[in-house]
Amino acid sequence: MLPRILAFAGSTRTRSHNKALVRLAAHLAQTAGAEVSLIDLRDYPMPLYDGDLEVSQGLPEKARALKQLMMDHHGFLLSCPEYNSSISAVLKNAIDWISRPQPNETPGIAFKGKWAALTAASPGNLGGVRGLFTVRQILNTLGVVVLPAQLAVSRANEAFAEDGSLKDAGLQAVLAGVTADLVRYIRSTIVGVT
Repeated sequence: MLPRILAFAGSTRTRSHNKALVRLAAHLAQTAGAEVSLIDLRDYPMPLYDGDLEVSQGLPEKARALKQLMMDHHGFLLSCPEYNSSISAVLKNAIDWISRPQPNETPGIAFKGKWAALTAASPGNLGGVRGLFTVRQILNTLGVVVLPAQLAVSRANEAFAEDGSLKDAGLQAVLAGVTADLVRYIRSTIVGVT
């Protein structure tokens, strides 16, 4: 069985640096032996989480669809923009909706026991690393095993080559290592060997 990884950026912007980074990471994960589903959160619009809305209408259709996708995969490959030193609103909102337990459903079913690798890209000098602390904390709280290794790409507006790779060979190697680790850990979980 191939490790199944769901990959997406925590951004809806068309020319997002994080979308470029997660596309590259998804390709590297496929090269490392995973089956990767690359999606765009723009295709899963949801209202802001509202407990009253949840009571009156249940989970929004797109939240149910994304939750099912997450349940169908062994792990997640995320590229997370940093907004004001924290997580993006669209990513936090999606997590909030998906984390809501449904009748006759195991709490945290879309998160518990899953693996995740985190990346970020930013035009700033820190590469979005401050936001990754928050993403890591949220996912850990929900039961996701987040790999210690991560990648934050600074000056992202200058970081990508025409072919979508990272110009810096060292950063490209780190990203390949992060994605290979994710594939390896998932594989060890689903088949019991490394």
